[in-house]
Amino acid sequence: MLNALEIFTTVAVGVMVGVEFSVAFVINPILNALPEDSGQLGRAHGGRMLGALMPFWYIGSLVLVAVWAVAGWHRAGAGLVVTAGALLILSVIMSLLLLVPINNRSKTWTLENRPEDWKEQMNRWDRFHYVRVAVIIAAFALLATALA
Repeated sequence: MLNALEIFTTVAVGVMVGVEFSVAFVINPILNALPEDSGQLGRAHGGRMLGALMPFWYIGSLVLVAVWAVAGWHRAGAGLVVTAGALLILSVIMSLLLLVPINNRSKTWTLENRPEDWKEQMNRWDRFHYVRVAVIIAAFALLATALA
């Protein structure tokens, strides 16, 4: 049963990493390259859609890692799992303090009501997101290593 939990948790975190990686390095660059200001509308829609889903994914992944850490405390690799959990906690804190406030503003923007500094706010969100992606990639790598 523990093996199934380990695999399920690693896959869940890995898919989350893939989604966030694609937002950073595929979706947002595509949206930024769209003509005129249509990219801003796409980012607002993405903020609404992923903003509703990702909190459950982040917290769910963290819960799965915590259960794995407790259930597998006696096994080799437990320290890696605990460290991965700490990194996921960091990613949640980063999200709440840095990314969510910007996302909550930007998901309501239209071409008519967005602030003059909207591009700077999106660039700030992107920079924070790159760091968060690196943090969750590290967590995923630790979980994958703990499986070995």
